[in-house]
Amino acid sequence: MLELKHLTFSVEGEGSQKEILKDVSLNVQDGTFLVVTGPNGGGKTTLAKTIMGLNQPTSGQIIWNGEDITNLNITERARRGISYGFQQPPRFKGLRVWDLLSLASGNAQLTHAEGCQLLTQVGLCAADYIDREVDNSLSGGEVKRIEIATVLARHTKLSLFDEPEAGIDLWSFTNLIDVFQSLRGKLNGTLLIISHQERILQIADEIVIISGGQLQEKVPAGDILPKLMEGSASCGGCVKREAVFS
Repeated sequence: MLELKHLTFSVEGEGSQKEILKDVSLNVQDGTFLVVTGPNGGGKTTLAKTIMGLNQPTSGQIIWNGEDITNLNITERARRGISYGFQQPPRFKGLRVWDLLSLASGNAQLTHAEGCQLLTQVGLCAADYIDREVDNSLSGGEVKRIEIATVLARHTKLSLFDEPEAGIDLWSFTNLIDVFQSLRGKLNGTLLIISHQERILQIADEIVIISGGQLQEKVPAGDILPKLMEGSASCGGCVKREAVFS
């Protein structure tokens, strides 16, 4: 279980401290598909990065499976089964997809067949991708699915994704939804996604709303989706701020 206890994150700004996260407390049970939503600039990405160890909280605690990991670095957290998917996954010229999957799995002897199986699970034709370089020849949707395959390779227990729909086309987004739906049974762990997209919200177990650096609400998806979806059709499936906070 993931427990956040009175988490605060501040930065220096214009001669004073600016609080990005303000006393955030949250419990996430194992096996939960949680979506964090809310207005831009509300602290969602900062929250995910703080959980992963990319940010060090100003105060508060992060407890993972009963262990206080607040002061652990990103590598130590990764070794404990926590992973992070960026809005814009990095590309690596000269590094093949198979190389990346091998590194992620920690298995230098990962076979091509095992790598191909991972790619198939995220909806990519393995034969077309296993030996390609992870460079600019890949589309945004392709590189994001490869990143998800690396998460599968690591068998992580807590997988964080920051707006995975950002920067990809509609076809890739539709396929990404299918991937996340299928991940629920394959990860055997907790999935936390930051998103504004209605279709991702619809497949969540629980929804958390973050605004102004504070946790506004945490409820089962079925209890709040009708409110979130008010008027969303007119903005292309992106949840309106006024719908969320009315």
